[in-house]
This record gives sequence, C-alpha cells and structure tokens, in this order.
Amino acid sequence: MAVLQILLRWWAVVALVASAAMLGAAHWFESQGLAPCQLCLRQREVYWAALAVAGPAIVWTLISRAKGTPRLAAFILFAIFTAGAVTAAFHAGGEQGWWALPATCMGATGPINATDILASLEGPATMPSCGDIAWSWLGLSMATWNAILSVALAGFSLAAAMRPRDAQVPRLYREP
Repeated sequence: MAVLQILLRWWAVVALVASAAMLGAAHWFESQGLAPCQLCLRQREVYWAALAVAGPAIVWTLISRAKGTPRLAAFILFAIFTAGAVTAAFHAGGEQGWWALPATCMGATGPINATDILASLEGPATMPSCGDIAWSWLGLSMATWNAILSVALAGFSLAAAMRPRDAQVPRLYREP
C-alpha cells in the first residue's frame, strides 16, 4: 500500500518516465525499419503531450515544496492518456477489421510540402496502412498494447488526481 501511495503522490514523475519510455520504444522500432502509420503517429502525440504536462508539474512540485503531483496536472494527464487509449483502441479495432479506418490511413499518399516536390516527381511517398498489423507480441498488436498501457496510465492518473489530501491545515487551538 505504501508503494501505491508513493506512486500516486509522485505520479508526474512516473508519467514522465512512462511517456519517455513509450516514445523511446516507438523511435527504436522505427529505427529497426518499422515505419509508423498515420494513427501510430497520432498515438505518439499523446506521449509528447504527457511530457509537456508532467515536466512542468514536477518543476512546480519541487519549487513549491508540495507533497506530490498537483491534482490538476494529474487530472490533465488522465484526460491525455484517455485520449491516447481511445486512439489506440480505434487503431486496434481497425486492424482487426471491426470498423473501417479513414482513407488517409490506408496507405494513401501523404501531403506533399515544398521540400518534397522534387522527390515526388520520382514517385509518390506512401505510408504503411493503419489496417495492417506490422508487429505483435503474445497475439496482440502494438496498437493493442498501447491501448492497454494507456488505459492503465489513465487509471493511475485519475487515482492520483483523487488521492486524499497530503497535509492538513494546522490547528490554531485545541478543541476541549
């Protein structure tokens, strides 16, 4: 129980480390030749947003000498990780064929910017299809694992936002 209390009190640190680890893993997979699809890139945005909230929350906690993650930051992290869970679940469901994915996810040509005009003359640049499972472990795709982890992170964020007060107002007088 004490470990859970410490985890919830310092939730911003845990969220920052988990988000950095997820981004690191995603970039490692990409460096190994597993190109991300459109929805994979959207799922990464969630972890960047979590870093943007958790980092300042940690700094605030240290500067203000608070006794843990500010509740507002924990609640914002809950919203961010919930959005990530929805995006990842949508992606996983599309991979399984439970619903149709947007046309932009199906390996269509991406938008071309000014620097890509000459390169586009040689052939269109395509992204992998969001409907294909490029990697799986224990029978679950990367999007499914991301959905599971995002749900867990959202749950802990909500628990951190709802944790009991860490300190009480000092009593100025004793009650008889």
